[in-house]
Amino acid sequence: MGISAKLSGLFQRSLGILVFALLWELLPRSGLVSAAYLSPPSEVLGAIADLVSSGLLFKHLEASLYRSLAGLLLAIVSGVGLGLLMGGFRRLEALVDPLLQLFRQTSALALFPVFILFFGIGELSKVAIIFWASFWPILLSTISGVKQVDRLLIDSARSMGASRAFLFVKVVLPAAAPSIFTGVRLAGAYCVTALVAAEMIGAHSGLGFLTLNSQEVFQVPSMYAGILLLALVGLLLNAVLALIERRCTRWRRGLRADA
Repeated sequence: MGISAKLSGLFQRSLGILVFALLWELLPRSGLVSAAYLSPPSEVLGAIADLVSSGLLFKHLEASLYRSLAGLLLAIVSGVGLGLLMGGFRRLEALVDPLLQLFRQTSALALFPVFILFFGIGELSKVAIIFWASFWPILLSTISGVKQVDRLLIDSARSMGASRAFLFVKVVLPAAAPSIFTGVRLAGAYCVTALVAAEMIGAHSGLGFLTLNSQEVFQVPSMYAGILLLALVGLLLNAVLALIERRCTRWRRGLRADA
């Protein structure tokens, strides 16, 4: 693909964002929307620059990244581990699934008081909220991925004398990996959403706290700066997870090429 084709593709992908940013700038500038409620992006970028120069941005960003990544990593470890067990052992799934279905319907927001009672208003309760929101898509996608492994692959490996450990590492886990990563990427989006709610509980730092506190003191450009930074964190997290997925499922590209 030539450079001109790549530039053309980049322009097409960016066109919607450019039009949106232009409308966002023009609406408050023209008076169609009050600037007291919708700050133009030039002022939002100025607020971000002020946060950078004061050093507050890095403080808020560090706090939010720690909370979101800690909750997400705990959800990945426990969700994938339990999902593999439930997908591989039907008796365990039959035993545990009714209880999990009950818990799955309970919103993280509804459990705010419970987390505060058990963990206080410190960092642990915030990580717990993010963990709860991120855990379920990973668990369900892992169970689904294990169940959808082609039985022919398992029977073929067994006919050649493969052990249970070999089947798990070399057959089941790679075949279920695409579904698992789908759940992990969904959880990445959920953890950023839960982050905002988590930082409403006794937080003094974080992008969610920045957004909420700016709204309370009517610093509208800083409020939109927090919202924009949260969106960028979500995009960056999704890009990192997508890169890890591509690295861990390289064999799929070979299958698509053969097809």
